[in-house]
Amino acid sequence: MQADLSKYNNSWYKPGANAFVRFCWYFVNILFFINPLNPFSGVKVFLLRMFGAKLGKGVIIKPSVNIKYPWHLSVGNYVWIGEHAWIDNLTKITIGNNVCISQGAMLLTGNHNYKKPTFDLVVRTIILEDGSWIGAHAIVCPGVVCGQNSILAVNSVATHNMDENMIYQGNPAVSVRQRIIAT
Repeated sequence: MQADLSKYNNSWYKPGANAFVRFCWYFVNILFFINPLNPFSGVKVFLLRMFGAKLGKGVIIKPSVNIKYPWHLSVGNYVWIGEHAWIDNLTKITIGNNVCISQGAMLLTGNHNYKKPTFDLVVRTIILEDGSWIGAHAIVCPGVVCGQNSILAVNSVATHNMDENMIYQGNPAVSVRQRIIAT
């Protein structure tokens, strides 16, 4: 049975910036962020702020990072975003202080309603609280809150909120042990 895609309507979704700004960001993202030949984090921080991102001090953005819409991004102090991370923020992503987003990690705020034949777009915010760590190639799904000092292990998928001071692993990620931070 073929779905009637003429009923697909996401006109409710507004990206948060006009077409000209999105067009400009598209090329800035390619030239300065996705481009592996640009190692200069300070330039990236400056450009993100110019496009409406709120960034704290000490933010490090490694090469080959893809950011969908900077105007939906809020980042605290001393945050590290690793190579090939993908911040697909169709809506707000809030990243707290002292957060690490490792290489190849994905933060996905959008999905599609698989219960409808038109697969309508669904967007939900993501929050990474202070001290959280998203492991290499891990995925944070729409609507997830990663609690303070939580860890999402390598290649894991967070489909539900993560409690503070816990380590999560697997697909879907489940808590495997408590995170104890030495003082």
